[in-house]
Formats: sequence, C-alpha cells, structure tokens
Amino acid sequence: MNRNDRKIALGVVVVAVVALTGLFLTGDDESASVQQAVSSTPVRKEKGSAAQRSVHYDVQPTHQPERFTFDPNTADSTQLLRLGLQPWQVRNIYRYRAKGGIYRKKSDFARLYGLTVKQYRELEPYIRISDDYLPASTLIGAREQVERDTIRYPVKIKEDEHIVLNTADTTQLRKVPGIGAYYAREIVRHGQWLGGYVSVDQLDEIDGFPQESKKYFVVRQPHPKKLNINRLTLEQLRRHPYINYYQAKAIVDYRRLRGDITSLEDLRLIKDFPPEALKRLEPYIEY
Repeated sequence: MNRNDRKIALGVVVVAVVALTGLFLTGDDESASVQQAVSSTPVRKEKGSAAQRSVHYDVQPTHQPERFTFDPNTADSTQLLRLGLQPWQVRNIYRYRAKGGIYRKKSDFARLYGLTVKQYRELEPYIRISDDYLPASTLIGAREQVERDTIRYPVKIKEDEHIVLNTADTTQLRKVPGIGAYYAREIVRHGQWLGGYVSVDQLDEIDGFPQESKKYFVVRQPHPKKLNINRLTLEQLRRHPYINYYQAKAIVDYRRLRGDITSLEDLRLIKDFPPEALKRLEPYIEY
C-alpha cells in the first residue's frame, strides 16, 4: 500500500475504534440503568412482602371477652372465663357460693375482689339475678307494701300469745315484740329459702336475730318442701341453704358411683357430711 492508502486505512480503523468504544460505553450505562431499575423494584417488593408476612405471623390472636346474660349464682366456670374474668376470680366466686353466699342484687357482684370499675360497668347490663334469690318482699304488690309500711307501730301480742312461724305473714310477724319490718321480711325470706320452718331454732340462722323474740314463736304441723336427693342436679341441690357446693358434688358423685341414696346414713362416711349437717338436712330430704 502506498502512503495515501495507509493513511486512509488508519483513519478508518481509528473511526471504527472510536465508534465501537462509544457504543460499548453507552450500552453498559443503559444496561446498568435498566438492570438497576429492574432489580431494585422486585427487591423492594419482596422486602415489603416479607415484612408483611412477618407482621402477619408475629401478631398473635388475643381472647376478646364475650358479653351475654348470666346469673352469678349459677354461672359455671366456662361462662365466667368467657366473660373475661381471671381464673382466680372464678375460684373466689365458687368459694363464696360454696359457703352459702348469694348475689341478691347486681351491686353484690361488684364486691368481687380484683374487679375494676370498668369491668363492672361493662358486665352490669348482662347480670340477671334469678327470682329465686330475690328478697321475698319483692313479691308483695307495690300498693300493698305501701299500706303495710304505713302501719309503723302495730299492736304487739301479749306474753302468753304466740305466732305460728311456718304460716305467718309479715303483718303477723310485726306484732311480735322486737320484730319490725326488716326482721319480718327476713323471717319470710329465710323460710322460703329453707322450704319451710321445722324448728324455732332456725331463726338463729338470721343475722342478728333478737333472741328475746323467739319465745313468741311456735312451729305446728310443719310440711317443708322436700328435695329429691336422687333426682336433682348439682346446681339444684346447692340452692338449698343446708347444702353447699362440695356436699352437692359429693351427693352427685355418690349416685354416679354407687347408685341411688336410700338413707342419709349412706352419706355419713363422707367428710363433708358431719352428723350435725345430716340432722338439720333430714326433714328436707326425700328419696
């Protein structure tokens, strides 16, 4: 090649090298940009998904207290726990009921240890006290109650006169010296709770009952309401003031393991039934 040809060839090579170099650099930049744009989006999305999955699996479901009507005198442990009460509070309720305690009005439930004002206000609309646990005075008509309460100073009976305890109403009871409207209602209420009086000494079971008034009462031809000890459920048995939760459970367990009870002597060997408990329970039991 002559000198001119060599110059032309060299110029073509230089132009080609510059063009290829520019194309290479431009392609790398575009590829890098595209690769970065493409790769960055999935990574962020994947990270976001992973975070969402992490949050989803880390959140543990919490138990929300349920709201439904209940009677604190008969509600079982499952119902009480569903209401949001703590296990130790449920145990306290069972102990209270086992000792003969009764919730006669809604506000009585507010005395439960550990119950907050907020919890009580939420539960109060759902508390339903059975009529079996209300004071007997609520059975008296409003007008009749007002008329009887206006008799503030009824004529009292004489020393040699008596009131038949198992048949008297509040008007007759208030004629007894030392007995006012409060004790008259308590005598009726306790008699209905027992199922009828069989002894004047049962008045001692009323808190603060005036002993000097007992001499004015007599019991004649008692016909107490009987409990069928072989047919009633645990809850029905424990409603009687002479049968607590543990005694009712012992009766039910005995029937399940040994069959029907034919005499209270069958229960004598059970530690929950001392002789005095069987003696006072005997007039109210049938088989």
